[in-house]
Amino acid sequence: MNPRALVLAGLLVAAASAPCAAQTNDPAIRPFKIAVPDATLADLKDRLAKTRWPAPAPGEPWEYGVDLGYLKALVEHWRTAYDWRKHERALNQLPQFTTTIDGVEIHFAHVRSKHTNALPLILVHGWPGSFVEFTKVVGPFTEPEKHGGKVEDAFHLVIPSLVGFGFSGKPTERGWSSQRMAEVFAKLMARLGYARYGAQGGDWGGGIVRWLAGGDNAHCIGAHNNFPGGSQPAEEPMRGVTQAEMDRMQARRKELADHYGYSSIQGSRPQTIGYGLNDSPAGLAAWIVDKFWAWSDHRGSLDNSFTKDELLTNIMIYWVTQTAPTSARIYYESSHNHPRPASMTPFTGGGKSSPMGYALFPKEINIPPRAWVERSVIPNILIHWTEMPRGGHFAAMETPDLLVPDVIKFFRLVRSREAR
Repeated sequence: MNPRALVLAGLLVAAASAPCAAQTNDPAIRPFKIAVPDATLADLKDRLAKTRWPAPAPGEPWEYGVDLGYLKALVEHWRTAYDWRKHERALNQLPQFTTTIDGVEIHFAHVRSKHTNALPLILVHGWPGSFVEFTKVVGPFTEPEKHGGKVEDAFHLVIPSLVGFGFSGKPTERGWSSQRMAEVFAKLMARLGYARYGAQGGDWGGGIVRWLAGGDNAHCIGAHNNFPGGSQPAEEPMRGVTQAEMDRMQARRKELADHYGYSSIQGSRPQTIGYGLNDSPAGLAAWIVDKFWAWSDHRGSLDNSFTKDELLTNIMIYWVTQTAPTSARIYYESSHNHPRPASMTPFTGGGKSSPMGYALFPKEINIPPRAWVERSVIPNILIHWTEMPRGGHFAAMETPDLLVPDVIKFFRLVRSREAR
């Protein structure tokens, strides 16, 4: 059966099975719409109005953490001007579904291009992002001809929420590391009937798509990554490295010297920080916005990179689903070697990795020399490298005009290699 027929068959099964309780590996694909209860929104406004603000910190704005003036303005906008229902309606324009894989409900948007030869592409977010990061790239990827592109570069998009994030399920077992989430996404693509697909991601999504290129290489034909990973090699660390690359990396490390505490906390005590994040919307906003400030190319004003509505829509995904605590656990699970969750079915993959491509944005967390990244992957796997003139960690959200053509360029290379 061809992929389109399999997808249609899955949707027919979903329509017939939606009322039934989800099983451990229920193959049904159930249509999903976001519908936040009015009571949840009323409670949110009440909590925002009762925010107990701390005293201002000394020093420069943002030096001790999120600037008090900025956060007060953001919370006031959230309480009095932000219209969740408008953004909920916009998000619901994306066809969304859920399905149960390995005991966990997986939420995903599935936007098929009208071009039948489009390449399936899974887009994977990280923390503190969500599937809403990719809303700006949906049109350019699925209908490139309407955005100055070519029909042959079209993609069918699958945009999942990570396990424990957003509208995906909250696992009750330990061991749900990013690698195991990658396995689930490989199974999701198979369930949708995609025997051949590409992958793109950043942050945790960057690691996940790298895993897909190697762990599901029989089906994932290539992965584009905007989160280059590459630590200093033990032997000959300066081989192939320029002084300019070292200076750039060291300068960025100095900029972020005081910005790594979140990772230590979420990697060791995620439940402890989770109580506050789940109870205080202002606290949740501060915890998330701090990362958008540190990791974006805002030139001194966050409004240069993201509107307040864009930031708040992403924050709302965490608030209305109460997934700040469970999403934080990805740091703990990925740094503790817990056994494979009992609910997970086996997965067979591996072999020679599919091609990788990287886009390096100047305000990314990690900006290693290209040679270090090349040495961290299997030889001859890295076939594409772009150093961007601007932008940061949340590339699809901040600089879609740069990310989209780079992804297209990479997959043109992948297709040409396949055709040889």
